Amino acid sequence: MARPEQQLQVLSALDAAKTQWYHFTAIVVAGMGFFTDAYDLFCISLVTKLLGRIYYADPASPDPGTLPPNVAAAVNGVALCGTLAGQLFFGWLGDRLGRKSVYGMTLLLMVVCSLASGLSFGHTPTSVMATLCFFRFWLGFGIGGDYPLSATIMSEYANKKTRGAFIAAVFAMQGFGILAGGIVTLAISAAFRRAFPAPAYQVDAAASTVPQADYVWRIILMLGAAPAILTYYWRMKMPETARYTALVAKNAKQAVSDMSRVLQVEIEAESEKLEEITRNKGYGLFSSRFARRHGRHLLGTAATWFLVDVAYYSQNLFQKDIFTSIHWIPKARTMSALEEVFRISRAQTLIALCGTVPGYWFTVFLIDVLGRFAIQLLGFAMMGVFMLGLAIPYHHWTTPGNHVGFAVMYGFTFFFANFGPNATTFIVPAEIFPARLRSTCHGISAAAGKAGAIIGAFWPGIGVRNALFVLAGCNLLGFLFTFLVPESKGKSLEEMSGEADDEEASGNGANAVRPSGVEMV
Repeated sequence: MARPEQQLQVLSALDAAKTQWYHFTAIVVAGMGFFTDAYDLFCISLVTKLLGRIYYADPASPDPGTLPPNVAAAVNGVALCGTLAGQLFFGWLGDRLGRKSVYGMTLLLMVVCSLASGLSFGHTPTSVMATLCFFRFWLGFGIGGDYPLSATIMSEYANKKTRGAFIAAVFAMQGFGILAGGIVTLAISAAFRRAFPAPAYQVDAAASTVPQADYVWRIILMLGAAPAILTYYWRMKMPETARYTALVAKNAKQAVSDMSRVLQVEIEAESEKLEEITRNKGYGLFSSRFARRHGRHLLGTAATWFLVDVAYYSQNLFQKDIFTSIHWIPKARTMSALEEVFRISRAQTLIALCGTVPGYWFTVFLIDVLGRFAIQLLGFAMMGVFMLGLAIPYHHWTTPGNHVGFAVMYGFTFFFANFGPNATTFIVPAEIFPARLRSTCHGISAAAGKAGAIIGAFWPGIGVRNALFVLAGCNLLGFLFTFLVPESKGKSLEEMSGEADDEEASGNGANAVRPSGVEMV
């Protein structure tokens, strides 16, 4: 175990600091990145039906145009592919160049590509979709960098008593991003519908999609740049985290200078102590020492994030199909193009407002009380229960009069995803790995999650009921893999990673991390 005298004074001061204004500033600055991330990733599912009507219409068909399966999969999934690549690249870069140095790059990339996505051009449907996919890949690449950097920065700024709540609050902005995507789409589609009324497709196929509808999806995508632009200045003003400056860059004086201004206290530099603490601790990600000490932890964080994202992104990306199958959204032919966008966004907004957003904030308020382990187990278990509750009597839920019950249970799956593994899988990797590998390991774990999300986006056509059974199985596996992940509640980052342990210095650190109450192997 780490002894108090082994800890640098500047890191002890951060661990013991009372909640201050700079904590809230960091939450807002990092959180607005996640707000943008969620808005950009999820708003595409709201406009894919509209894209099909605009670019793949066949007036002779009894039903409105839809995106071909391969195009729909690409439009929905290409940003996730970019996100996976960005998580790995920027996670690694954050440990090489520093958290702050890379933080601005990701935001600028998100701004440029959000705007460019809405300006997708071309003379044919294929060329428009190709340019849209190109820009959304690089948008995802920037979004991917935000995952490891935001989590790592917040964990390294936070005190150990409320660290979980602070990281969870950053991630909770994802819920507001999803909600904002629904509200913005609702408002824009309502405004255009009022300004440019159109008949239902079955009444007049050609007139049901007004030319101005092409502006709707472009405006929705471009507005994703707004929150990122607003927070760029504040990101650039944040100092580098003391843990990176001291433990990775090994500049005790700079770490003390930065944190003395932030905490407004006098702190001793302790250069000699830093040299002693960091001696013989330069093992790499692929070393046997890392495998002994953190190998199972990395497997646990990656596997659980993979499994929850298969379920979470599958639900989000095919929820419009679920709403249609339970008749919550009428048949496409009975609506105009803008009416369909309005109804899809209204349904997603209700789900986000009633299930998604509350789940995030339950995690914020309870994670430092119940712990990460308990919340993750509870979330996986309850998601599985509610998915089985939807799947087993699925035909009952699709009959008239039972749609409200289906919507309520469907909302609970989102609630327990966010008051559960969707939040905890983001938090834990930022707490349990050494500072020099923290961003990299978080990026690897997050990339495993996005691999699961890609599977969800490219989901084969096995039907909603069968999909719910498969997703329930994913939750069961996630429940089991949770036992590989240590509990970090109330412990310092150095205690979790072993960076202040005598065992670490001697190279025998395989069992240094011992969760209180449960050992998850």
